[in-house]
Amino acid sequence: MSVQRVISPIDGAVVAERPVATPEQVEEVLRRADAARVAWAATSLAERAVMVERAVAWMLDHADEVGLEMTLQMGRAVRHTPMEIRRGFQERARMLSTLAPAALADLPASPKDGFQRFIRREPVGTVLVVAPWNYPYLTSINAIAPALLAGNTVVLKHATQTILCAERYSAAFEAAGLPEGVFQHVHADHESIARMIRDPRIGFVAFTGSVEGGHAIQAAASTRFIGTGLELGGKDPSYVRADADLELAIAENVDGAFFNAGQSCCSIERIYVHESVFDDFVDGVRAETRSYVLGDPRDETTTIGPMVTAKAAAFVRQQIDEALAGGATAITSEADFAASQVGTPYLGPTVLIGVDHSMSVMRDESFGPVVGIVKVSSDDEAVALMNDSPYGLSASVWSRDVEAAIALGDRVETGTWYLNRCDYLDPELAWTGVKDTGHGISLSPLGFEAVTRVKSFHLKLPN
Repeated sequence: MSVQRVISPIDGAVVAERPVATPEQVEEVLRRADAARVAWAATSLAERAVMVERAVAWMLDHADEVGLEMTLQMGRAVRHTPMEIRRGFQERARMLSTLAPAALADLPASPKDGFQRFIRREPVGTVLVVAPWNYPYLTSINAIAPALLAGNTVVLKHATQTILCAERYSAAFEAAGLPEGVFQHVHADHESIARMIRDPRIGFVAFTGSVEGGHAIQAAASTRFIGTGLELGGKDPSYVRADADLELAIAENVDGAFFNAGQSCCSIERIYVHESVFDDFVDGVRAETRSYVLGDPRDETTTIGPMVTAKAAAFVRQQIDEALAGGATAITSEADFAASQVGTPYLGPTVLIGVDHSMSVMRDESFGPVVGIVKVSSDDEAVALMNDSPYGLSASVWSRDVEAAIALGDRVETGTWYLNRCDYLDPELAWTGVKDTGHGISLSPLGFEAVTRVKSFHLKLPN
């Protein structure tokens, strides 16, 4: 029997082990979801919202234990993991419930004598959510909440590294009183997921992960006329203008680069700094980064834990070594952090200057605790460099000039444009990307469009 194991990056211990679902078990999951969808779609939006809120409340009641479980599975510092539930998770779920009535309301046509005309949104059926390990609750709730609120049933397949998060979801919705089959999780392999996507009972697929994974999802869906939402890679840039509040820019750029060991789709991975403030910015980043404490993430004093695997850390180390060989300079490196150890997931946050776009570290997604800083002489140069990437998820500018920031945002190829902040998803705004970052929208009222289909009602009234 095939099994999935969660190997902790902390010490290599086996955190959990679960059998992979058999084809018969996957079929039963799909059967239950399909059997439940008509009654769930007929349930009022108000009742659906109550059940989502009960699940959120259950998660909040268990935030500390859920947080520790996350730490053991993927290595984020335990001082941070409970906040994923207490802040972003509950904020997004509750805001989506608030947005749902207007987003799902009938859209009337203009008055016409003798007719009643409107457009209604209906659920697509069953939504398959394929979720990643790096923010196991934040990324998944983006799809799960709107899908359920819109009247769909949901099947969740979580990354092998965080399979226990899928089980927590099931426990929360069971405690909330969700009818059988409306929400289910499955521990499945890639072949089973591809078969599920090809199954006519699946109406939409929401995937967050790598570009390679996105291509596999799209290929599996290509034989059917269903939608896919793909949030894939990122190489998000930041631009510090000459008029920036440097204290703010330094603190937020360092946090945006190294929170969660840089393992975020919208982490800052490239920083462009105006030459007039470059030296002061670099000095500040050096000091801020060296204040981090790398270590066992179960320790409350640790501010940055290990990367998810030794293999992932080895890729980042390779990028750093290549950049150094090409003339870059490390203003912070592994040598500054006693817990760093080559061959392990423990990698101290590294800041590089003297980098350029010929280097992998400035071109390819790192998904780890490394960032390069480049000196620029103008807005035009910064924009050109920011756009020189196959990705476009988010980008930020640091400035006191709001109008200039908006004008620059019009020129930067990105899904989200920030001024004086980064690495944050506002649930009232659309979360989307361009280029190899994928396609589709989550969050905001627009996020409900993917998990619904429209039906036009064209009624000629009786005399």
